[in-house]
Amino acid sequence: MERTALISGAARGIGFEIARVLLEANNYRVLLVDIDPDGGEKAQKTLSERFGSGRVDFIAADVASETEVELAVSRCKSAFGGVSLLVNNAAVRKPSPPADLSIEDWNRVLAVNLTGPFLMSRQCIPMLRASRGSIVNICSTRALMSEPGTEAYSASKGGLASLTHALAVSLGPEVRVNSISPGWINSAGESLSLEDNRQHPAGRVGVPRDVASLVAYLASDQAGFITGQNFVVDGGMTRRMIYVD
Repeated sequence: MERTALISGAARGIGFEIARVLLEANNYRVLLVDIDPDGGEKAQKTLSERFGSGRVDFIAADVASETEVELAVSRCKSAFGGVSLLVNNAAVRKPSPPADLSIEDWNRVLAVNLTGPFLMSRQCIPMLRASRGSIVNICSTRALMSEPGTEAYSASKGGLASLTHALAVSLGPEVRVNSISPGWINSAGESLSLEDNRQHPAGRVGVPRDVASLVAYLASDQAGFITGQNFVVDGGMTRRMIYVD
């Protein structure tokens, strides 16, 4: 049975790879959502050339806008008939020492990273219930551990982890809701040092497909008994004690 995935933040990186993996599985149609119209159109063109234009669509939207979220979900319904998988991946970072963090930047990060997933989820609920679908939120290990100057981002991702289990309880049993917390993912394909890789217990830095493959599994029938969970994909870094010598 062909399914439909709505993926936010899909123009590049993890979101784009999620779309590619789902299309490779040959049972998904995908609506890409991104605030960057040029990047989104490029992503749509790339995927359409490989998988067929009838299986990929794109709409530019800011997930922090309730109106634009409504338009995006309506586009998915009109193009593909509904939504069976929602992937909330769109996110922004505005790193700053807390004393210098403006309330405007704080509010923007929370609006995109936390309110956006709520708006997208709420708008998709009727179609997800009808399809007995699922939601996968792309969280972050910053929900569990922090670097200096990440107050807004860490708070938003911590909230997203909590939103995940709250939605799972509210929407079950028809809709399953899980989150994935990536660690260091080399989304840009940068050249990394030996030490960058060796510091990970898994022996390497992550790549977008590490996350995308888990999304595909969590959305599948094989994961039918899994909901309300947060899966850490970080090569073991959150389990490693690190002290300065």
